[in-house]
Amino acid sequence: MTGGSRGIGAAIARAFAERGDRVAVHYRDAADAAAAVRGSLPGDGHLTVRADLTDADAVRAMVDAAAEGLGGLDVLVNNAGIYTGHPVLGTSYEEWQAAWRETLGVNLTGAANVTWCAVRHMTAAGGPGGARAAGGRIVNVGSRGAFRGEPSHPAYGASKAGLHAFGQSLAIALAPHGITVASVAPGYVATDMTAEELATPVGDAIRAQSPFNRVATAQEIAVAVVYLASPEAAWSSGAVLDLNGASYLR
Repeated sequence: MTGGSRGIGAAIARAFAERGDRVAVHYRDAADAAAAVRGSLPGDGHLTVRADLTDADAVRAMVDAAAEGLGGLDVLVNNAGIYTGHPVLGTSYEEWQAAWRETLGVNLTGAANVTWCAVRHMTAAGGPGGARAAGGRIVNVGSRGAFRGEPSHPAYGASKAGLHAFGQSLAIALAPHGITVASVAPGYVATDMTAEELATPVGDAIRAQSPFNRVATAQEIAVAVVYLASPEAAWSSGAVLDLNGASYLR
């Protein structure tokens, strides 16, 4: 689980732990928050792992540490992401380049590198001591913005569109190895990161985008991720599941 120290990631970690799974909570800088999430999870054997997802070597070490601590990898959730504003007409060229480099580095290339490393463990025959079968589940947390557009955050929208396409490519490539790959595309979600904005008049307009006149909860996203990682959802490999309360239809 990348980006598990807060918000949607923390909710997904709890949802898996409540089903009896052991979870590795990834973080970059928020060690205390990640430790708090780990400590709040039901069951035993959970751990925290650190990596800057723009550092390919750190990614590999992090995934290996997670696999060792958990005794193998059955599920990967690519949730980590950054959301930095950089409107094309309000950003310097230097700021523009930095925003694209950093956003793609975490949201797309970082997720691709985590996946490459995780797949090596998922396809290891029998796992440690032959205790587990090869195969696995990968779920990518994309965004409605990949389809609806992100005019003030274009690199974010592009990175999530790329993540969806990446997932569909790997769904084909990894099916013969017993690995399914699917994505969710949430709209606005109520988390600590969005609380301030949702408390302003802008929040009223955001809620009004959905005919339900609200935004999603992190738990609603987590339930969908857990489903896509379940054996019952194997035939949804390659799918991108919209989770936006009918705020954007395609």
